[in-house]
Amino acid sequence: MAEPRLPASANANGNNADEGRAPDKRWALLTLGALGIVFGDIGTSPLYALREAFHGQHAIAATPPNILGVLSLIFWALILVISIKYLLFVMRANNEGEGGIIALVALINPQAESKRGYYLLVLAGLFGAALLYGDGTITPAISVLSAMEGLEVATPAFKPYVVPVTVAILIGLFMVQKRGTADVGRVFGPVILIWFVVLGALGLNMIVADPGVLAAINPSYAISFLATNGIMGYLVLGTVFLVVTGGEALYADMGHFGLRPIQLGWFFVVLPGLLLNYFGQGAQLLRHPASHNPFYEMAPSWSLYPLVILATFATVIASQAVITGVFSLTRQAIQLGQLPRMRITQTSREEFGQIYIPVMNWLLMFATIALVIGFQSSGNMAAAYGVAVSTDMVITTILAFFVARRWGWHPVLLGVFSAVLLVVDLAFFGANMLKVPDGGWYALAVGGLVFFVMITWRQGHDLVRSRLRAETELLMLFLSRIAHDPPPRVPGSAVFMTNSGECTPPILLHHLEHNQVLHEQVLLLTVQTERIPWVKAAERLEVKDFGQGFYRVIVRVGFKQNCNLPVALRMVERLGMHIDLDKTTFYIGSETLVPTDEVPGMFLWRERLFAFLSRNAARRTDFYDIPSDRVVVMGIQVDL
Repeated sequence: MAEPRLPASANANGNNADEGRAPDKRWALLTLGALGIVFGDIGTSPLYALREAFHGQHAIAATPPNILGVLSLIFWALILVISIKYLLFVMRANNEGEGGIIALVALINPQAESKRGYYLLVLAGLFGAALLYGDGTITPAISVLSAMEGLEVATPAFKPYVVPVTVAILIGLFMVQKRGTADVGRVFGPVILIWFVVLGALGLNMIVADPGVLAAINPSYAISFLATNGIMGYLVLGTVFLVVTGGEALYADMGHFGLRPIQLGWFFVVLPGLLLNYFGQGAQLLRHPASHNPFYEMAPSWSLYPLVILATFATVIASQAVITGVFSLTRQAIQLGQLPRMRITQTSREEFGQIYIPVMNWLLMFATIALVIGFQSSGNMAAAYGVAVSTDMVITTILAFFVARRWGWHPVLLGVFSAVLLVVDLAFFGANMLKVPDGGWYALAVGGLVFFVMITWRQGHDLVRSRLRAETELLMLFLSRIAHDPPPRVPGSAVFMTNSGECTPPILLHHLEHNQVLHEQVLLLTVQTERIPWVKAAERLEVKDFGQGFYRVIVRVGFKQNCNLPVALRMVERLGMHIDLDKTTFYIGSETLVPTDEVPGMFLWRERLFAFLSRNAARRTDFYDIPSDRVVVMGIQVDL
């Protein structure tokens, strides 16, 4: 693995120097695009977040002190968690401009790889990534369902149709994923901009009628609320957390637009729109404490249906961003060897990040629809929402601390700052853990299942490599042996994939044993995934000539890149080596895995799970875009 590093343009404090050189005229367009992709998740929280504090499973009385106290908690949560923690601190820790918890894991100092602490940090990061799959199913369900519940406010006659219509919208959303998001993406930004303007306008109208609600900016209201309500007040923190559940999405999607456009969008559009709307809902509750859905009830009656339509578009966009994020996360995990190979389809010729993974799409669809049918309302689903994200935020703060130590900050200052953020994160985490019996178990179960699959796949893959390595011989010994007893050579080139630079690929030994010949040109090819998201074309290939027509070829890819082997091999001519792909044969090993408890390894049931995953993984020929008519598959039995 290559050493992880901060972006080439990053200074000692983690600032991206290239941001300041971006032309001013592009910032507006980038900010508009960021509104549609980055802020959709957090932008739909006003549909249900404040309502749950006073009408959810752990509701409190809608008295003026409680309303102002909850508003104060919301205000400071958005300031501390999103504005300060993510926008001003965590997002400085970017890996070649890319964010997200996997990119953060890749930035941890590689000199600590041999230490147990490093291993635990990596496991924590992988568990955080696994939890995002649970969030990926809950977000579309709760967002679209909460938008459809606006129909009940217009007339109770629509109540029986809320769930069926929600399911129909979700089915349509997942069905169009294979077409890609390029066309729809062009309208994401303008629609979400209109959404935030409407959020602000609705809230401002109520604030003008009752400006006293702005007193909640004073943090003393939040402190008094928690002190007065005791355990009930602490339980409400789990509901307040819903207003910041899009924070991880901000970080994960920063690579699409850069830090500066996201900061501009947040501070000038998103944050004002959210605060005005939350305070407007608070004013609505102060005037009408019995309001069951303050978001829709503070809107004029004539605007209800247009508002439901706009909310539906906004929630679909938010869901689309989460689904795309799951696709991207899955590709990163596959490239890093944490998940089985899956068929990945590129849906855009211009945007590399626009991909489609059929298996994940259908799994997400079935899980999301099951959630809607099972929970029936966004209020019931809110108990399941927040557990995964609050856990992720704790993990993110811990990982960011270890990365930030390389920025040259004073260790005491960094420690105090990180400790304050961690206290806030742990407070939300604890409140959300109390929601586990009410539905929060779902997110933990999904995350735990994905995490277990990740570590089983990784350990099983390492086990297969060790078994194959034990049956092979050192490459130098092999080359020396055939130099003394040369086998017949046939025209053309042969490519043998290998993970080790020291050992002879087992498939090569099998080929020579059974066919008794070698090609004139033999390439021992290794695909090496680096800890950076993108590898430049000039740094992607490395060729070493061993003589006798043997070459070692290393193809380096970032964890956000696909690997097209034929395209990569065409580039070797730049390094002085000629290869005719029309006369090249790819030899692929097909391992038949036999779970057994006769040799040390994993538990037998885990070996069976790994064998099942391996049988159902995408073929190497599909994953690496190798033409099927140039492939020879040779079977190898491996006793696990």
